[in-house]
Amino acid sequence: MRNNEDVEKKILEVLERIKPYLEGDGGSLEYVKFENGIVYIKLLGACAGCGMIDVTLKDGIEAMLMDEIPEVLGVERV
Repeated sequence: MRNNEDVEKKILEVLERIKPYLEGDGGSLEYVKFENGIVYIKLLGACAGCGMIDVTLKDGIEAMLMDEIPEVLGVERV
């Protein structure tokens, strides 16, 4: 098991790969924290009011993070 700093570094790397797709639709995200296996993110721009954000969050962002980082148990938006 990696320490929190290593996990956070990997989370940021994955989120940076996701950002261009969100930015292409006028949105973005901001990493807030990683706590008790949960990644907390803030959605920005068009993402904040998008009706599809739950799908994007769970089927996209969360799925990718959980697939690549075993320590991630879920993603929540703040």
